[in-house]
Amino acid sequence: MSTQRPNAPRYAARLNAFKACFPGEKPSTADLLRKVAEVPGLNAADLNYPDQITDANAAELGRCLDGLGISLNGLAMRYYTDPGFALGAFTHPDRAVRRKAIDLTKRGIDHCAALNAPLMTLWMGQDGFDYAFQMDYARAWDDTIAAMAEVADHNPDVDVAIEYKPNEPRAYALMPDIGTTLLATRDVDRPNIGVTLDFAHVLYADEMPAHTAMLIARHSRLMGVHLNDGYGKRDDGLMVGTVHPVATVELFCALDRIGYDGAIYFDTFPDHSGINPVAEASTNVEMAERLRAVAARLGNDPDLARAIEMQDAAASQRIVARALYAS
Repeated sequence: MSTQRPNAPRYAARLNAFKACFPGEKPSTADLLRKVAEVPGLNAADLNYPDQITDANAAELGRCLDGLGISLNGLAMRYYTDPGFALGAFTHPDRAVRRKAIDLTKRGIDHCAALNAPLMTLWMGQDGFDYAFQMDYARAWDDTIAAMAEVADHNPDVDVAIEYKPNEPRAYALMPDIGTTLLATRDVDRPNIGVTLDFAHVLYADEMPAHTAMLIARHSRLMGVHLNDGYGKRDDGLMVGTVHPVATVELFCALDRIGYDGAIYFDTFPDHSGINPVAEASTNVEMAERLRAVAARLGNDPDLARAIEMQDAAASQRIVARALYAS
């Protein structure tokens, strides 16, 4: 594995993937973190609330992270663990259920503050619809914007990032793409509201990751990057750079250009095909480092800059190919 530069982003990995290291067991979150610590280069963690970190184990996990030398990048809300949110969290038609979701999110933000984690990520997978004439779209949007404003105001020192996805588990998500998500950040209008870019979700939304990153930087704040890969038909969660290496390099160029210095979170699914999670995470780290190094070289390449200025795709692809594939 290549040596990380001093200003390299921190690397984190999807914790649930490491459950495969404990066949027939029910590992604790601390057990999973100890397995993460075996991967060279992984030095950060994102935990799901309330299924991985809870009111009961938060202090213990804080000590565990300190002992392993792993920083807590942030928490991610997981409303799907409660069947009461099947019709939505912030979009649920019942005001009491929406209140429960808001209050749960606030408790998660309190844990962020207590553990010095700067970020709360909202993936609103249940907030959507499946049928025509099922949802009052205007009301659902207003309820969601009001809820996000309230949770952002709960602690302005904790950033709140929207992680969008076209669908799944609902047939249609309320915020399925970058344009709609940026409209939401504009409507919420809080300095600690922004966006998390998930590479596979962006592909799934028929978008180009670097283009999306630049739009976020222009109109909002890029608060998180989930790196993975896929074929664009669903949320594949494949290893970094295995399908779209050129688009991954371009994303890294965009991240360098906008000055993103947050964690890179490997949201990949080795457990879906029986890959050893430690080996898979190690591959993600090495691939990310190699592609980042290519991006660093290309970012200072005057010939590439001229090719892009002229939209000369033939020239730009030759330059990128030499950087990626030269022996």
